[in-house]
Amino acid sequence: MMNNVRPNVCATTELNLQDMDPDNITRMIILGPKAEVSESEIVNHIHLLGLPVTTKLTCYGAMVSGKEEDVLKVIKEVRKIDPYNLFSRDRGFPIGDPRRCRGHRKGPREGFHQMESEYKLLEDVSDALRNPKEVSLEKEEKMDPDKLEKIFKEN
Repeated sequence: MMNNVRPNVCATTELNLQDMDPDNITRMIILGPKAEVSESEIVNHIHLLGLPVTTKLTCYGAMVSGKEEDVLKVIKEVRKIDPYNLFSRDRGFPIGDPRRCRGHRKGPREGFHQMESEYKLLEDVSDALRNPKEVSLEKEEKMDPDKLEKIFKEN
């Protein structure tokens, strides 16, 4: 490499007009550990929807970018495939953004290790979604010992 300049392996280092549109959002679709579909099946399903979105296959699932209403429709439709094992979250940067593109940075992007940690929780989240249980957020109070003694004597 000449002059210590590292080559860029991203398609482009410039954001296009669509990427700079404030009405566009990017969401990540993450397959949980028990997912019954593959990353490529998710991307194929997205393409078959025929919506004007940009899609990228990733090691954890996919990224989808476009107008908010189209992206949210994609998320809704894709989750129907495997509702307990497909998760979605915002991504603050468009697909291929040179500030975050792994190919441009030559290593994992910021936030990847956080997502890796969150991934470890998805199996439990999946189980909870599949088998919901009633929970209470109220803290249980300790029982008065005299009341407990009274209950024992009555029974």
